[in-house]
Amino acid sequence: MSITLTDQDKLTLQTAAWGAVSLMSAAGAAGSAHKVATEGSIALTSATGLVGHVLAKAPKGVKWGKTVADLADQVLPALTVAMSLLKQQAPAEADNFRNTIIVALDAAARTHLGEPSPTLADMARKITEAVDAA
Repeated sequence: MSITLTDQDKLTLQTAAWGAVSLMSAAGAAGSAHKVATEGSIALTSATGLVGHVLAKAPKGVKWGKTVADLADQVLPALTVAMSLLKQQAPAEADNFRNTIIVALDAAARTHLGEPSPTLADMARKITEAVDAA
């Protein structure tokens, strides 16, 4: 069975995933934001299946906002919508998307020695809750 996503569906998935990495980067400690973004991006571009094809590139033309709150207002709902969309159209890909997001969060958090900072851990929690809200 072949799954066809509309351009808007693909943009929603890209916005959700790449936005999650951006949120983690914004929550990273000073000097580590680049490492967080790099590790999270590698996780997204390493995805396989339909999700891997969609997330191979960051979304173009998305206005991310000027603050972390603006970014969260856009990305957290997009994560929930993306999961709902995939659960309806391709349940196996919903699991793939969720796992890809969790791997990206784990990869981003590993850039710190020891445990992630409280800010980074809290952002990962918010992202995971948005993914699981669907």
